[in-house]
Amino acid sequence: MSSSKLPEHWISITLDDALLSIVGGGTPSKANAFYYQGDIPWMSVKDMNKDILEDTEDHISEDAVKNSSTNIIPAGTPIIATRMSLGKIVVANFDTAINQDLKALFPASGVDKNFLISWYRSISMHIESMGTGTTVKGIRLEVLKALNFSLPPLAEQKIIVEKLDSLLAQVESTKARLERIPEIIKRFRQSVLSAAVSGRLTEEWRANDGASLENWALENLGSLAEVATGKTPSRKKPEYWENGTVPWLTSAATGRPLTFDAEQYVTERAVKECTLKIFPPGTLLLAMYGEGKTRGQVTELRLSATCNQACAAILADESKVTKGFLKIRLEENYEETRKVAAGGAQPNLNLNKVRDISIGTPSIAEQTEIVRRVEQLFAFADTIEQKTNAALERVNKLTQSILAKAFRGELTAEWRAANPDLITGENSAAALLERIKKERETTTAKPNKRKAKA
Repeated sequence: MSSSKLPEHWISITLDDALLSIVGGGTPSKANAFYYQGDIPWMSVKDMNKDILEDTEDHISEDAVKNSSTNIIPAGTPIIATRMSLGKIVVANFDTAINQDLKALFPASGVDKNFLISWYRSISMHIESMGTGTTVKGIRLEVLKALNFSLPPLAEQKIIVEKLDSLLAQVESTKARLERIPEIIKRFRQSVLSAAVSGRLTEEWRANDGASLENWALENLGSLAEVATGKTPSRKKPEYWENGTVPWLTSAATGRPLTFDAEQYVTERAVKECTLKIFPPGTLLLAMYGEGKTRGQVTELRLSATCNQACAAILADESKVTKGFLKIRLEENYEETRKVAAGGAQPNLNLNKVRDISIGTPSIAEQTEIVRRVEQLFAFADTIEQKTNAALERVNKLTQSILAKAFRGELTAEWRAANPDLITGENSAAALLERIKKERETTTAKPNKRKAKA
């Protein structure tokens, strides 16, 4: 911010002018294992994941502190990263040693610590953009010291901090509520699927149609659909892969409800010599293998494709079951499908287990009605999810917007007008700067080698 845009009674200085000192750290020798068996917290960039720290991942001994360039920083001191995690600033609730990628900022007594922290966060993206380096970005201390720092009178600094605390707490509360909505939507979708395959979703429809749950037949998947799988052509034969035109899918495709394209393709020669089956659009693909959440997922093909042996390709007999209803049942049965998988470190399904999945089937008319209602309810859930994501994006931007307004003086314009005596004379920023200069001349926050307080 240039001085011409500063509110009246604010002064533009450098960050260095606002600090008594900047203290760095170091890393005790990794060759001495005993250095890392102590009880003194030792902070590095990997700890810069919260605004306020309760502990560090690593701890070192007193000897490690004495025999290295690390320094113990008092609790509550703002700590920034000068290498990786640029723009981050945190405070530890405990005395901690720091490594060479971190710097502790010791503000002058005329600079409110929380005002300094909020200001630093307001320009975090700018600081990140100033990083240099090819693989790991860093910022030189001289560049940080030269950052433009807008200094209001001390009383106004405290008012800005109060307003930010209140406004940002509201933002965080709103964000927390929005972040809970996706889980609520997930449970809603599962309850819709459960109601669909149990008949609860169409109770009223059956009553009007004169049907009942007794009309539902319990069959296994193998009697309602053709179930097959695919193969992986030899990777040692380039003629099976180079310039391929036939879509070849893996279980990764099941992460999407609908599959329109493929990441890999095989040749017509591979299809012929490896006797690969080509599955038409409308085929359901169920993941039989896969770590994490993959196994048990299902997608519907919107293209003709072959697949590997990790997938079960399911082609519904539409005279008995619609593919839409079958897909709903497989999605609802996700957790149960995963449970029946067999194996050691990575449990897998097989075609027989897939064929044994039980399906309660109502009439085709009721299946069609169930699919219609599920699609309608899921469309409603999708709309809520999209609005939630849009709102979260706005809220995430709101924090930076509020911070920017704070350090343009916009949050305290009315306060300044109502309290001229607190921003002029001896209370002015100019008088404050003179006191800071005298303090800098007589006091310097020195690094220490004392053991951190318990």
